[in-house]
Amino acid sequence: MHGHTLPKILKHRIVNINGFSGCKSTKKTIIFLSQQTWDKAVAAEFMLSTMAWNGLFRKVCVIKERGYCEMKRENRLQLILFLIMLFLVIGFWIPEPICGSDYAIGADLSFLKQAEERGTVFKDEGNVKPGLQIFKDHGYNWIRLRLFHSPTRLPNDLDYTIALAKEAKKLNFKFLLNYHYSDTWADPGKQFIPKAWDSKSHAELVQAVFEYTRDTIIAFRDAGVLPDMVQPGNEIINGMLWPDGRLPDNWDNFAELLKAGINGVDAGRGNAQRPRIMVHIDRGGDKKRTKAFFDKWHSYGVDYDVIGQSYYPWWHGTLLDLRENLIFMANTYQKDIILVEAAYNWRPAEYKDKPAPFPETPEGQRQFLDEVNRLVLSTPGNRGKGIFWWEPAVYGGLRRRGMFDNDGNALPAITVFDRFTRK
Repeated sequence: MHGHTLPKILKHRIVNINGFSGCKSTKKTIIFLSQQTWDKAVAAEFMLSTMAWNGLFRKVCVIKERGYCEMKRENRLQLILFLIMLFLVIGFWIPEPICGSDYAIGADLSFLKQAEERGTVFKDEGNVKPGLQIFKDHGYNWIRLRLFHSPTRLPNDLDYTIALAKEAKKLNFKFLLNYHYSDTWADPGKQFIPKAWDSKSHAELVQAVFEYTRDTIIAFRDAGVLPDMVQPGNEIINGMLWPDGRLPDNWDNFAELLKAGINGVDAGRGNAQRPRIMVHIDRGGDKKRTKAFFDKWHSYGVDYDVIGQSYYPWWHGTLLDLRENLIFMANTYQKDIILVEAAYNWRPAEYKDKPAPFPETPEGQRQFLDEVNRLVLSTPGNRGKGIFWWEPAVYGGLRRRGMFDNDGNALPAITVFDRFTRK
């Protein structure tokens, strides 16, 4: 039961300590623990060491050895109550076991529909198939789709995105919706306000974000493709909707804008199950910047469910950096974590002039995904909940990071999850 502190557990699950007749040092220990949010193992070790220190643990052993018949009735009840309290508290810290279907094997396929409409053919073992079917055949269970406000050059408007989401839902994909709150790309280097919102004040922008999010979520819901997860904003380490929500100078504005997006999701879903909310930054291997962002964001007390990270090694650090940050996030924030963007080139691109962690070859690309997935799976407390490849089915220059060669043949990277998903 993650993120629950002992006051809640003691209040609702366990006998009130005010009625517990144990020694004062034991009561102080329980009260101290109740003010903490710790990992089960750490808490258990602390509790047991404290018991040993104040003599209770030794007392338990001595009593067991001499026999319960020598105990006074009052001491026996005291001991029983204490042990029940201890084991229930420890039990509530046990992480829920991860279910295979909870792990997101995902792909951002926002360009797929356009690519196929323009004649791009995708093949698996020489057989031409719809792109979505190929990913489904290799264990993929999530699709990520971005949404631009009023794009002029890119295809990802509301109608296009709903149509692609419908095709994915037919194959039982789960659906992550990625709001850019822009007419074009939004990322750490640019967060352009939609043209329709150019002249708005901060208060008007907050209202616009809420209404736009609410209305588009209603449209997805009415089309039968309500997202399973929503990220309001894309790679928002430096804020969103610049200059109004630009960081680090405008944290209050940014927090209100992001909260408006989250509230819009809630307003638009009606009585349907609430989509999980992801907050997405691009610092997969950067613990320092991750900490600075989420420490500040958490100070606003806005509820969300998942930390999303981007990880491209040429921008975001080594695999050891990624491992360090996954451990830090899991232990510090007690949130599920998804690498919502990851990719590696299958032909030379980023490492032409410096040593690469993996060869920029089809096999090197497969090795990269396999290793990154291994790290996500090993995140403490089962907090690593999945990985999404960014745009594996595209045409043009971006194809170097895709999972198909220039002739449309599937590359080895697409098989990484076969051994995890095939019976």
